[in-house]
Amino acid sequence: MQQILNLIKQDPLRLAVLEQVCRLNLPQCYVAAGFVRNLVWDHLHNKPTATPFNDIDVVYFDERESDPNAYLDYQHQLSTAMPELEWQVRNQALMHQRNGDEPYTSTLHAMSFWPEKETAVGIKKLAENEFECIAAFGFETLLAGHISHNPKRDRSTFLQRIEEKRWLMHWPQLKVITRKTNEN
Repeated sequence: MQQILNLIKQDPLRLAVLEQVCRLNLPQCYVAAGFVRNLVWDHLHNKPTATPFNDIDVVYFDERESDPNAYLDYQHQLSTAMPELEWQVRNQALMHQRNGDEPYTSTLHAMSFWPEKETAVGIKKLAENEFECIAAFGFETLLAGHISHNPKRDRSTFLQRIEEKRWLMHWPQLKVITRKTNEN
């Protein structure tokens, strides 16, 4: 995890994103998915410049939020602060309905249902130069350059995402792990 924190601290754009998200003061709120994953994969591939963001995934967990569209206000606030980025904010307390899962109990629990294990990682700013990084499956496979299927999700969805997102084209040294066990 320290390696990830060191990479984040060297990236001014990511630091600015984390600052803006911190200002929302949302419960269990992290910037996740490609925000962290792509940074690590870029580092493993010795890319001199960061891969551009498709979007910035902001996830939080608020069971008491009464407005199911509150996330739109948060997206608007972030878009106003940093209009050059595409923002996607989602309350993970509601996402189980869309995904057909049991209710999630936390942001980390919700992340444990994401199709790739290496995508299920997030970071948040706690205070000046202080961050928290979480991963539903740990950091080892991400740091090893793997793309691992999460057995909670359909294998075809996993393989389709690899193809559609062209990860192996952008990061050709990645190793795809599709075992059916939890050994990944």
